[in-house]
Amino acid sequence: MPEAHSSPPNPGGRAPTEHPMTRVFLGPGGLRVGWRLVIAVSIWLLLLRVLSTAIIFIPGVRDTLRRMATGTVVLTPTIVLLSEGVLTAAALLAGFVMSRIEGRSFAEYGLPGRAAFGKRFWQGALFGFVMISVLMGLIAILHGYSVSGVDLRGVAAARYGVFYFAGFIAVALFEEFSFRGYLQSTLQLAAGFWPAALVLAAIFGVIHLTNAGEGAYGVVMAGCFGLLAAFTLWRTGNIWFAIGLHAVWDWGETYFYSVRDSGVPASGHLLRSEFHGPTWLTGGSIGPEGSALVFAVLIGAGLAIHVLFPRRKESS
Repeated sequence: MPEAHSSPPNPGGRAPTEHPMTRVFLGPGGLRVGWRLVIAVSIWLLLLRVLSTAIIFIPGVRDTLRRMATGTVVLTPTIVLLSEGVLTAAALLAGFVMSRIEGRSFAEYGLPGRAAFGKRFWQGALFGFVMISVLMGLIAILHGYSVSGVDLRGVAAARYGVFYFAGFIAVALFEEFSFRGYLQSTLQLAAGFWPAALVLAAIFGVIHLTNAGEGAYGVVMAGCFGLLAAFTLWRTGNIWFAIGLHAVWDWGETYFYSVRDSGVPASGHLLRSEFHGPTWLTGGSIGPEGSALVFAVLIGAGLAIHVLFPRRKESS
């Protein structure tokens, strides 16, 4: 198309050159992936600082946060809701800001609002409960886990169960939206789905070293869990299945079966339970995620997802 008459003159007859700095920040798809990640993480850290500072003024929160920082705290529903609620709020707000910058929707980040807590979430929740139940059942069959009684009954049991469930939904929403949501959807633009999933699963596993009592095998299994969650995204098209699975796996460990979750002890659980036997069987201080049997459970879950959720046909 010929230049409009109002265009500025180009005496040399050469096409206008792009400023070198433009290529640093922009590619064919807009803002380059590396800059998107830098901006997103920076916004999340800033929002996390702001929100964490704000909640310090809630009575009793300052001491709780100080104990959490030293790793001396025992989980309660309040602590889970408080700490993970702040992380989740910061992540979702950062995602919203990035959606405005990038011109993308939360559905493109794997979190469509219309599917919130719908069928996929509850399918994942069922999967999560079956998975942790199979794992604990195998450990019990091999005489590594036993229950000597019930710790909570009636209203107290229901209250703790509901509040722990809400807290672990926050855990799952934060971790899955961060790793299998925004970061996955962005990194795969440059690397492809599975290379991005492998990198993020490795980071997801290593981050679990921040949990008191976590060990090397537990870190590897957390990474494998991350790959399973990525597989559910690949097969279902969003992360709601993974959120349900993740939330109920954690809820089953901490509340229902009353054992450590990634090395973290908790109070206000349903049962009086004990581990017996070697660390390879029980996971020791890590909890069942450190058991040698967890890998078989993850493989079994992956095969079940492969059968029950055929790969989606891409629209042409």
